[in-house]
Amino acid sequence: MTQEFNHKSVLLDEAVELLVHDADGMYMDGTFGRGGHSGLILQHLSPQGKLQAFDKDPLAIAHAQLMIAEDSRLAISQTSFANMGQIAEQNDCFGKVHGILLDLGVSSPQIDDASRGFSFQHDGPLDMRMNPDEGESAAQWLARAGAEEIADVLYHYGEERFSRRMARAVVEHRKQQPITTTKQLANIIAVANPKWEKGKNPATRAFQGIRIHINQELKDLEVGLQTALETLAPGGRLVVISFHSLEDRIVKRFMREQAKGDSHIPRGLPVTEDQLNRRLTLLGKARKPTPHEIDINPRSRSAVMRVAEKIA
Repeated sequence: MTQEFNHKSVLLDEAVELLVHDADGMYMDGTFGRGGHSGLILQHLSPQGKLQAFDKDPLAIAHAQLMIAEDSRLAISQTSFANMGQIAEQNDCFGKVHGILLDLGVSSPQIDDASRGFSFQHDGPLDMRMNPDEGESAAQWLARAGAEEIADVLYHYGEERFSRRMARAVVEHRKQQPITTTKQLANIIAVANPKWEKGKNPATRAFQGIRIHINQELKDLEVGLQTALETLAPGGRLVVISFHSLEDRIVKRFMREQAKGDSHIPRGLPVTEDQLNRRLTLLGKARKPTPHEIDINPRSRSAVMRVAEKIA
């Protein structure tokens, strides 16, 4: 019997209220998870409204199929949201979508299920793939990658300042024994970390870096943001919830650049507003969970939500 894991969607009401501005419209949920955001989006839609969701995780797809059996306005595709443009073209809605929601990162069910290999707190096989049926697992990658490659991943994706020490420790350990479980890796990283941060597991940054690398999360985000912009209709909303600084910097930079318009126009040259080619309007400042939401769901504490509307 499949074990169910509790999942609380972050910034749920705020995200959906800002996303859904036409009850009859077509919307996309880029990361279905366990359907928290999708379920509330459907509640805001009329019988004519539609919702296309995406997820790599086969368990998320199975959960979505149960919802689809009860509500035909929902459809699901097992792929990255970076491919939303292809799905939109297949459904004749490219450039016509009223709103796109991207809730980034890993979901609580994935973290809490030890068999998925995401968590340093629960011992399990070292996997970390959003879709366990595709690509290379974390254990497979760590078995073949060189120390320099491992260090680069921990440094660039995990922002881990002791990345080289940790990478050397991994390479030395695997000479004696394959690294196949999350606890093995967490212990190796902990020993190699000379300065533990108060209140944070010493393996936190390393696990984040490896997970992002294995799932190509930042590449998907960069492609997905540009694809979302083209998939939206004029007046369509883009709502993005990120959970660490790497994601948020990409989202912030993208939205600001699209709101500013062309930057290559020589300074002092008179131009009309339409010549600036602004694609987005920012809707307010970055939003964060309330203290009450953080108390209820501590994993929401690092969340940042940014919202923009497509101009043209």
